[in-house]
Amino acid sequence: MNNRTSFALLAVLTAVGTLTVSSAYAQLSCPDCGLDDPRIIAQQLLLEDIPISIWTNGSTFGHDDTIIVEGRVANVVSGVPVTITVTSSLHSIITVDQIQVDDMGNFRTSLSTAGELWKYDGTYFIKANYGSAEKSNKVLVELVNGMNANATTGQSEECGESELSVEGNCVAFSISGGIVTGATVNTDDNSLIVMISANEDGTITLTPSKKVLDGAFMVLVDGEEWDDAEINGNKITVMFLAGAEQIEIIGTHVVPEFGAIAALILAVAIISIIAVSAKSKLSIMPRY
Repeated sequence: MNNRTSFALLAVLTAVGTLTVSSAYAQLSCPDCGLDDPRIIAQQLLLEDIPISIWTNGSTFGHDDTIIVEGRVANVVSGVPVTITVTSSLHSIITVDQIQVDDMGNFRTSLSTAGELWKYDGTYFIKANYGSAEKSNKVLVELVNGMNANATTGQSEECGESELSVEGNCVAFSISGGIVTGATVNTDDNSLIVMISANEDGTITLTPSKKVLDGAFMVLVDGEEWDDAEINGNKITVMFLAGAEQIEIIGTHVVPEFGAIAALILAVAIISIIAVSAKSKLSIMPRY
């Protein structure tokens, strides 16, 4: 066996022993390695076959740390940025940012965990998207020594990765051509509003339960009535164009922003006001 064959074999065996299958945890940095080290060569070859890779400078952080996010795209498209989306353990959007890619396909940014949105302990998902839903990857980090999310919010159910948290309820969704950045409700219009970042034409499908949205009959995209939508019961499919930012689905009922206890308190307050007003009127009536 000649030296060249031995060197190639060493590179492959080293790669298998030091790298995981998931590109989310691939590391390029190797303080004790030279640029001609087999581990560096094997890692470079691996990343060339992965559409987009992402990694961080650690896996566990406190609530006053800086997370360094780095990554690489295999095929650079001029003018197309990498979209970084951070989601909390409660599946709420923490931040969305776009990062430019250099000529070699590398990108880098930093995230501070000192903000109000990072105060809860748990697993945070850092997702990188490059141009399409197929070119995406993610890495998970754990935040510790902060507030307990479940004890603070009283939520007994956590939404899955393909679900949105809307007023404490989970809404299943799927999307192509972009990413979902948040969701809310408009009780005045009985509508569910989903915010998206669309890099290209795509489709989003939402399946809200009836307690979230019932009787869906109209779809708006960026405030305009939209015909490229299909409503089948509570399954709504909307085709959108690149650059779209907001999908609004109007129904006959939407989950209120306050619960039954708050509504009861409001009713008691109204009754009290009426009673006091009636008593005041009686007290100023002239007596004969």
